[in-house]
Amino acid sequence: MSRTLDCLLDRNVAWAHGKTRSDPGYFQRMAEQQAPRYLWIGCSDSRVTANDVLSLDPGEVFVHRNIANVVHTSDLNILSVLEFAVEHLRVEHIIVCGHTGCGGIERALSVERGAMVDHWLQPITMFYRKHRAHLDLISPRTALIDRMCELNIEMQVRRIATTPIVEKAWSRGASLYLHGWIYGMPDGLIRDLGPHLSSPEERDALPSIDERVRMPSEAESGVRRHAIDAFGTLTLGDMASPPCCVSNDHP
Repeated sequence: MSRTLDCLLDRNVAWAHGKTRSDPGYFQRMAEQQAPRYLWIGCSDSRVTANDVLSLDPGEVFVHRNIANVVHTSDLNILSVLEFAVEHLRVEHIIVCGHTGCGGIERALSVERGAMVDHWLQPITMFYRKHRAHLDLISPRTALIDRMCELNIEMQVRRIATTPIVEKAWSRGASLYLHGWIYGMPDGLIRDLGPHLSSPEERDALPSIDERVRMPSEAESGVRRHAIDAFGTLTLGDMASPPCCVSNDHP
């Protein structure tokens, strides 16, 4: 085995020993059952890992990642994750979180074609081409890419809201909330883009995604931490607040 892989195994041993030194029962609890309240659908980018950017421990967030955080309704991988999260784990929140400067979005907007990823990104490419006359007015190109990152997140939230899995959960009265977030690479902060959906009625009341192209971004600025209020919706609080998003005091 290469030295690089040996180093990774050594780091694992050091990590495991460190965990048990500070908390002898840690792995026993982890082995018993996971009970996350959140499903995170994010990008595969190695710099944006859900537990790290949310400051959550293992077991607190169920994660699915792919290039450009795309939801294909024919993709058995993501549909299986969604079904397991909603039907078995009974998560309360589904978060689609993309990030600024996404290489997948940049690829979708480029003229290069021929790679496998281009098929994966085709819906984003088609959306961009449909609205190119308006979107190409955004300058510089980095700003265009970031705006497309935002629109892509909103598209995926809407797509999740139309899946039979989510519709079934809502029809049985489940408290299930969908959210769109974007992680800022330059500062490590997450901005709340919306939409926030908890019913078919809220989904159907949204302006069309085509209309959203000409509307300003709903991203909010400032330093934030995510919390959950008594109604189960995600709210934004001060960074100095306690991590109430993982408190057991909330429903």
